Amino acid sequence: MENAPECTPSPAEFTQPPSSASLAEVAPPGDSCAQPLDTVPKKLCGYLSKFGGKGPIKGWKYRWFFYDESKCHLYYSRTAQDANPLDSIDLSSAVFDCKANAEDEGTFEVKTPNRVITLKAATKQAMLYWLQQLQMKRWEFHNSPPALPVTPAAGLSGNGSTLHLKLEQEAELEEFLCPVKTPTGLVGAAAALQPVPAMPSALQNISLKHLGTEIQNTMHNIRGNKQAQATGHGPLVDESSQGVEPQSGEQPLISDPSTPGKESEESPKPAPKSFLSSSPMQKPKRQSNTFPFFSDGLARSRTAQEKVAALEQQVLMLTEELKSQKELVIILHKALEAAQQEKRESSAYLSATEDKDRLELVRHKVRQIAELSQRVEALEQDRERLAHESGLLEQQVQALQQHVQLLMDKNQAKQQVICKLSQKLTEDLAQPEQPASAANGDFLSQQEKVEHLKDDMEAYRTQNRFLNSEIHQVTKIWRKVAEKEKALLTKCAYLQARNCQVESKYLAGLRRLQEAAGAEAGDFPELLQQLIQEALQWEAGEASDSMELRPISSEYDAYGFLTVPDYEVEDLKLLAKIQALEVRSHHLLALETVERPLRERWAALTELVPSAELKQLLRAGVPREHRPRVWRWLVHRHVQHLYSPGCYQELLARGQTCQHPAARQIELDLNRTFPTNKHFTCPTSSFPDELRRVLLAFSWQNPTIGYCQGLNRLAAIALLVLEDEESAFWCLVAIVETILPAEYYSKTLTASQVDQRVLRDLLSEKLPRLTAHLRQHHIDLSLITFNWFLVVFADSLISDILLQVWDAFLYEGTKVVFRYALAIFKYNEEEILRLQDSLEIYQYLRFFTKTICDSRKLMSIAFNDMNPFPMKQLRQLRAVHRERLEAELRELELLKAEYLQRRASRGRAVPESCVSEDEGEGDG
Repeated sequence: MENAPECTPSPAEFTQPPSSASLAEVAPPGDSCAQPLDTVPKKLCGYLSKFGGKGPIKGWKYRWFFYDESKCHLYYSRTAQDANPLDSIDLSSAVFDCKANAEDEGTFEVKTPNRVITLKAATKQAMLYWLQQLQMKRWEFHNSPPALPVTPAAGLSGNGSTLHLKLEQEAELEEFLCPVKTPTGLVGAAAALQPVPAMPSALQNISLKHLGTEIQNTMHNIRGNKQAQATGHGPLVDESSQGVEPQSGEQPLISDPSTPGKESEESPKPAPKSFLSSSPMQKPKRQSNTFPFFSDGLARSRTAQEKVAALEQQVLMLTEELKSQKELVIILHKALEAAQQEKRESSAYLSATEDKDRLELVRHKVRQIAELSQRVEALEQDRERLAHESGLLEQQVQALQQHVQLLMDKNQAKQQVICKLSQKLTEDLAQPEQPASAANGDFLSQQEKVEHLKDDMEAYRTQNRFLNSEIHQVTKIWRKVAEKEKALLTKCAYLQARNCQVESKYLAGLRRLQEAAGAEAGDFPELLQQLIQEALQWEAGEASDSMELRPISSEYDAYGFLTVPDYEVEDLKLLAKIQALEVRSHHLLALETVERPLRERWAALTELVPSAELKQLLRAGVPREHRPRVWRWLVHRHVQHLYSPGCYQELLARGQTCQHPAARQIELDLNRTFPTNKHFTCPTSSFPDELRRVLLAFSWQNPTIGYCQGLNRLAAIALLVLEDEESAFWCLVAIVETILPAEYYSKTLTASQVDQRVLRDLLSEKLPRLTAHLRQHHIDLSLITFNWFLVVFADSLISDILLQVWDAFLYEGTKVVFRYALAIFKYNEEEILRLQDSLEIYQYLRFFTKTICDSRKLMSIAFNDMNPFPMKQLRQLRAVHRERLEAELRELELLKAEYLQRRASRGRAVPESCVSEDEGEGDG
């Protein structure tokens, strides 16, 4: 490539000790003889002026800069012959900026998160070359594949991938800024051979900040000069290749002395093994501040030795590859042994006859859980580090955007000035001719100004193109970091879910051991009880304060409900902890695959319009941040014909003037509303007062119903979600008066009884095996399900699933309640079928809804497995059962009337032998 960087190694690469980063690069040893010169990686080095210092010595200082590919650092020293660099600049997180309006030509900046370094090249072309090369090096560092064992084939593939990255980067740069040719004599070996530019004062070029390093370099150069004089200029060849570590086997590129600044026509060859084995004590004596050259005859005589060295390098690489393969075999053996050990432990657990042996195996699993927790903590620390780096990159991108906007404003102002000057020039040319001398003088001055303005325009165009390329590259790097952070977050969530599952299985095993132990005597039940107590007390407080890695991160959820159900029975507390862990596990596993895409779909839904897509989204559940807005829209659809502004305030005012007959019952039910929710149990909470006002307003709004037990729970759910008592009031009105059938909350609860009979018919149709099993044991399901329909599962399901049911219920109506009621029985059908005692069945049905943890599975059963579920069938069943129920009620009324009539006809005659209480008291 014509415009490819042609920077050859600097003398610093030969004089740099192993402590500093070695910058020499050669072709893979296996291909050292056959690889053409243009495929050899070129080094970036040269002299630049660095602005720095304090006080009177503040100003520009000449420094030798050279780039380290392995660390993405730009090192600098005072001269090319210094052994130790003064400092380095981390380019991995740096951004670059060129100053078109700077006083000194060739000035540019390197901005890192910690500091801003101002540099100056000799010419504008050199500045653009440095900027392009630094951009390319930074991009190669961020896109370079991880280091692999070096083999001849790997060397070829590595060169191919590196060349591909360079071609890709150059193609991208060409979209913004054409590649700059290599400045002759300003970079590479040619620059190293140039004398250090003189300074007005010798002290001005010395770095007082790194005074120790300056002294070391000075003493090193003095010793090198003395050694060179003592040996009569010494040999022409530096045997030890001073800038390269002995074990690296790398050798710098050699320049032909006849053409300094040009590349050697021969490809670089690795040094002989005898050179690599030089004693470290002899290296300082051989170092020299002169640039080493090989004579043509000596180079020809070393060809055979170089071939031997190349073969030795291939042997070393194959040995290293064999060693890595052996290590891989060892790792696979260890993995196989671990799997066999796991199999043996499982077999030992199943074949153990004593419960103490099983407990020991359980303890071993507890230790494995602790190790998994430590791994999760390490991953969380990596995630936080990446998040911090991403934040720094975002700040840098914002700063660049502001800078680009400022430059665009300046460019626009310059263009306006050019337009005004052009207009003025046109007007001057259009005027009558003035005296020749004055006219020519004005014309020349105007022409000179136009030329200056054109130069400024060209400089700003170049600066804009470079800044555009810089923004484009930084944005791509930021996106890659964001993708890595997202992958780590997904992996961390998966490990947290696995941790929850392992802990849940451990607690389930303890519970089964507890059930199996029964009332046995001895120390074993006490030890088991102690393990259970420790498991129940193992809460999130034991974890680090900075990381939420425990399965149950808070005692309450976002709506104030207990995450772990508070069962009164001691035996069920362990079951409650297991349920909470399973809920957390399902939530973490669904976070990336289900919840995140669902949140994105809801965020994109700006306008709510009834549609099939909206129905599917409501069935899947509304995210918490969108739920209040969606519920207000759903409620408004149902009550828009009833709503009137100020109606709620009028009802409250009526309640203050006179007391409603239902006020006493409302007060009694306030304290019984969601005893496990902190918003209704905290003495300082405002929710109980708001709930009281909502229920009293509804009792005045609907005198036919007034108040019925169950309405308090409906209004409480609306308050928790909508967080506004007037919106909660209209939500209660929508449920009672428009969504649910009439007489659902009447004194006879006619519609509620009808729905229980409809549910019984649907259950026998959808789940015939379960229906037969319940009939066999004479189970009346209405004792369990009546409350489900009356409060729409408010007391039955956990809060996440409950609110998902309500999302669909407010849109589709009571059909959703039937779907979920059938789905709950389908979800636990196998567990119920295993129970063969009516008392056990009733006890299980009392709390089995709280064991449902997988909301996605329950939703799939409700809306997929229960199909077909036509509304026409539901209406027909309601009509049939309502007619039967009303007939039964009329028959009861007739029986009641006949009884009262018979009683009235017989009168209440008292037998003579019986004495009334009044007569008895009179006699006393």
